Amino acid sequence: MDALAASARSPGKIYFTGGATALLLGFREQTIDIDIKLDPEPEGAFEAIARLKDELDLNVELASPDDFIPATSDWREKSPLIASVGRVQYFHYDLALQALSKLERGHDKDINDVRNLVGSGHVTIEELRRKFAEIEPRLIRYPAVDVQKFRGNLEKFLKGFQT
Repeated sequence: MDALAASARSPGKIYFTGGATALLLGFREQTIDIDIKLDPEPEGAFEAIARLKDELDLNVELASPDDFIPATSDWREKSPLIASVGRVQYFHYDLALQALSKLERGHDKDINDVRNLVGSGHVTIEELRRKFAEIEPRLIRYPAVDVQKFRGNLEKFLKGFQT
């Protein structure tokens, strides 16, 4: 974060998601890549990313939940600040949307991340329900998403937390 911010020639915001969020929150000890969204993009960020990924032997992906499921209208406001370094602010992308994106995929590692997000109080069951209800009508715009399966994954997860 320090090195990227030092290369920034303009203000910007970087949102961490996926394994990077799980790592920073202490749910995982490692991740194979760092998923980020730049919004707005700090000038000079891509040059820094290209250099840092080689120096640190990291895989950096431009990926966030809104690449896979619709974003909610409040995703920016619901993205917790990690740090402000120079001209760059770093956030966790909206944790409830990250959780929903992971539930949509349904992989064991993803489900475990969602358990950790809910179990640690970073995301509530009510947030998951509310945000799913908000995005469900717009899932038609995401043809790769099987809405019935996604709803089933969410309901199965919610039942596991109610017992």
